[in-house]
Amino acid sequence: MAIHYRCRHCGVGMGSFNEQLDSQQLGFHHLNEHERQEMIRYDNNGDVNVDVICEDCQEALERNPDYHQLETFIQ
Repeated sequence: MAIHYRCRHCGVGMGSFNEQLDSQQLGFHHLNEHERQEMIRYDNNGDVNVDVICEDCQEALERNPDYHQLETFIQ
C-alpha cells in the first residue's frame, strides 16, 4: 500500500511513501467526515490518494480569494 499526496488544483505530485501507517499517524483523525470524503481516495490495489494544496496554489488562493469558488483555476 502506497500513500500519494498531490495538489488538488494543479495536480503536481507532492510526495509518496510505502510505509504501513494508520489514519491516526497520518493525521486523518483530525478531519471530519466531509473532509475525508473530499480529500482521501482509496484505489482497488490499496493505495491511498490524498488531495492537498501545494504552496503555489495556496499563494494564488490567498492573492485571489474568488478562486475558492472554482474547481480548478490553473490553466
